[in-house]
Amino acid sequence: MKIKEKHLNDRDDSFYEGPFLEAACRNASEVVNGILKIWPQAIRCTNKNGHDIIQLATIHRSEKVYNLIYSWGDRMSIYRTMKDSSNNNMLHLAGRLAPSNKLKLITGAALQLQRELQWREEVKKIVYPASMTEVNIFNDTPEMVFTKEHQNLVKEGEEWIKTVAESCSITATLIITIVFAAAITVPGGTRQETGIPMFLEEAAFTVFAISDAISLFSSTTALLLFLSTLTARFAQEGFLSRLPRRLIIGLCALLISTAAMMVAFGATLFLVFCRDKMWMLVPVCGLAFLPIAVFCYLQVPLMIDLFQSTYISMFGKDNHNNSNLDPNDMRFFFGK
Repeated sequence: MKIKEKHLNDRDDSFYEGPFLEAACRNASEVVNGILKIWPQAIRCTNKNGHDIIQLATIHRSEKVYNLIYSWGDRMSIYRTMKDSSNNNMLHLAGRLAPSNKLKLITGAALQLQRELQWREEVKKIVYPASMTEVNIFNDTPEMVFTKEHQNLVKEGEEWIKTVAESCSITATLIITIVFAAAITVPGGTRQETGIPMFLEEAAFTVFAISDAISLFSSTTALLLFLSTLTARFAQEGFLSRLPRRLIIGLCALLISTAAMMVAFGATLFLVFCRDKMWMLVPVCGLAFLPIAVFCYLQVPLMIDLFQSTYISMFGKDNHNNSNLDPNDMRFFFGK
């Protein structure tokens, strides 16, 4: 190991410049980490357009490399004012559309736009407020660059959210119709003299009543959320949290209403047909669980993607990839 390390150190350090910059573009934080341990001056490397490692990480949406370099706060004062050959600051670069291979990793145009907005908001934290109004050689501010680059993605995101909301609102409407009718015509009917349900004293009837009420209230909530989403103003800032949050709550409410409806239906079958045939309880429960399982299989992955993208940040001290860089290796560079 010592011989190999000595051999590496005897090489021309510029040998690592190309792989170092390429690793920044490909989000290969392990490679960046390893090269910085061998050759700390690599952090000064730039490509032909004048982009250094954190600028390349921003352009190519390499969050692992970004977090790795961001963890060394001593360098942030330089990044705040750094510009490339086209006079673009960090916000201009964050305003560019991400490479297609990065966008394809994210589900749906709305979440793709949300990720782009998250990058812009993150870069805003490290630049000075004056950078938001600076212009490049094309006389474009960072906001103008972001709007131009993402105008098609905004339209696609709006269509994606409307499609999801329309489909789910139809499902919620059907559930409301079914459970409302079931609440009026209770299983077994009512006594003509008093109007009290025939199975009022049965435990299964209590299960039916509670689950039917839960299904009605949750499906109504889901319908209202989806309708508010359809009538919302689809500004690009809304994709950051407001619109995804409505979808998350609406899908959760729809899942609850579907599950509660099937429980109510199972309780009804038990009251009407299975009271003296307990063996029928198992197939009834199995059949009632089937649509719930199908819903979870189809929609839960989308709910997880929405939740992770909205509430779990890919930036910050917990996402610095547990860097193994030794501060002593870079002491001379930071003036420590």
